[in-house]
Amino acid sequence: MPKLFDIKFPGDCRTLPEGFWSAIDVWIKKPHVVNKRLCGAKETESKDVDGEDARFLPGDPVPELPHDVLSFLTSKASPAPTHARDKKPWSSTVRTFIPKVNSYGTSLHKEAVLRDFGRQQVTFLPLEEDAGGQVSLKRGNIYQIQLCNQDCEDWSLELHVLTPDAWFSDGVAYPRLPWLSSDLLPKLVRWAAECKSCEFKSTLSLLPVEKYSLVYQQLKDKYKAMVKVWPEVTDPEKFVYEDVAIATYLLVLWAEERAEKGLAARQSFVDLGCGNGLLVHILTNEGHPGKGIDVRRRKIWDMYGPQALLEENAITPSESCLFPGADWLIGNHSDELTPWIPIIAARSSYSCRYFVLPCCFFDFYGKYQRRQCKKSQYKEYIDFITEVSHVSGFHTEEDCLRIPSTKRVCLVGKSRNYQLSDEAEAEQRRTRYIQSRQSTPGVTVQGSDIRNDGDCCHENADSDRTPGSSWGAGFQPRDRVEIVRNCSALPRDFVDGVVLQVANVLLGMTVDDGRGSSSDWNRGGSLSLSETAGLLEQETLQLLKKECGGLQTLLKNNHQVFRVEGGRVYIRDWRDRKSSRADTKRKPVAPGAMKTRPCWFHAHHPQGCPLQAEHCAFAHGPDDLRPSTRPLKKIKNYAF
Repeated sequence: MPKLFDIKFPGDCRTLPEGFWSAIDVWIKKPHVVNKRLCGAKETESKDVDGEDARFLPGDPVPELPHDVLSFLTSKASPAPTHARDKKPWSSTVRTFIPKVNSYGTSLHKEAVLRDFGRQQVTFLPLEEDAGGQVSLKRGNIYQIQLCNQDCEDWSLELHVLTPDAWFSDGVAYPRLPWLSSDLLPKLVRWAAECKSCEFKSTLSLLPVEKYSLVYQQLKDKYKAMVKVWPEVTDPEKFVYEDVAIATYLLVLWAEERAEKGLAARQSFVDLGCGNGLLVHILTNEGHPGKGIDVRRRKIWDMYGPQALLEENAITPSESCLFPGADWLIGNHSDELTPWIPIIAARSSYSCRYFVLPCCFFDFYGKYQRRQCKKSQYKEYIDFITEVSHVSGFHTEEDCLRIPSTKRVCLVGKSRNYQLSDEAEAEQRRTRYIQSRQSTPGVTVQGSDIRNDGDCCHENADSDRTPGSSWGAGFQPRDRVEIVRNCSALPRDFVDGVVLQVANVLLGMTVDDGRGSSSDWNRGGSLSLSETAGLLEQETLQLLKKECGGLQTLLKNNHQVFRVEGGRVYIRDWRDRKSSRADTKRKPVAPGAMKTRPCWFHAHHPQGCPLQAEHCAFAHGPDDLRPSTRPLKKIKNYAF
């Protein structure tokens, strides 16, 4: 069978052939990584077979493979000795595609996957099932991917199709044939060449993917209107769909738990550090009793209606902040509370469980300090929270969510690793562990005179510890009023002075950079960030050090004037389309567009602005400045 397409591996690829099978496993087990219209795939009926039995696919009833398909499987080079996989020459599985939007009903597409380790090829045979349950091959969509090498040096990946002219595409489970060569094969080559082992588990490893996909689509359709009325300054697209995905995960997880334990009532919850409260709103609206607590009230809370119980209170780990009546505690990007949540859950009651999605790196009493350079900081922190969970007494499970965030690994504690009768001994382990972390070198203990506020939590759980005792003494919750430290709250005169001082020095460094003669508009020179800092007085630098990002943040905030690249500072030239559009993502100025900010170059550059007023996004003088008259968005009750 002639090859349809091939692509060569770059240079000396030492990861092959093992890297090829690692890449193929990604495509088989996680096709959604490439095909964005899929939610995932479920593998079933796996078995190892001898070459003579390869004509029989797994599953019942499946007919024997016809002669031309068998020829397609075996027409390549003779099998080589099986490499160090310690497997039989053939492996056969069936995978079921889970689409993001299910338009197939209960008849989800299935595909038999035959791995031939000797020939280093994998063949995909789509299966069709009629109304009577009879299974047959979808012959037009049978394809094969093979790893080939010449002279044991040059490697390539080949795509073969049994009958290219009969290929059928539905755009979901069956993509277009050119897509296999233009999208899939290049990614397989890259994955095979990298052959990286992931630090974390694959996504949704603890849940049935098909149930997750169904619930997610239902919730997304139900709550997507929130994007249009989002009153916060945060990105609504990210936060709405992220919380919908987290809510989906919890709802499916809890449904599986009810089925496993034979529970009728829906689980109750408390969301610690609930932030915008959307997760609480969704879970409550879907029938789970619960509430959220956060140190700071958000504007969006007023949109949810009275059914969403949201409390503005600080949570300090102590006897007065336990939740014996809650089935689950949730920590969704709970920051300084993250390591305490397994402890609080364990001490609330023996039946209390928890879900935590770590984000920022906090220890019990301050910032988490790295100790293992061989791991990524994120992996090390996840391992730390896992250790806390284990010491707290939980069987701890790890999973990876499908959310638009780089911090996607969650930890789940569904059951205890000790019996209820051993509670006293378990409590001693927790106490010793917390004390050891308080005295660990490198952990900054924060002083605090915080009073425990019993109104924020349920009544005390029964225990031998002193009621009201603060076993979190030294813990510092975040301030009720959020401190803005991105230089945006600095006095305007101060910022303008720094901008003018730095800009004048850069303009005084006029150089011929090959982009024009000396008579052209002065672009100035460039300075490193350290050289730029050397221009400023010590008092100015001390004030900037109190801001997140310091001088660099101030310069980037003033992107109208400066361009910061590779640790160097330049004057921005708005005539340079790459400079003006790549950094600021501004669209071309439309005729009659509203201009709400004055042009710095028009006012301060010796040669004025390099653009004509009608082409500049900023106002050239007071006559060109039009204050915004856009009315503020009204907040309405947003109950479902």
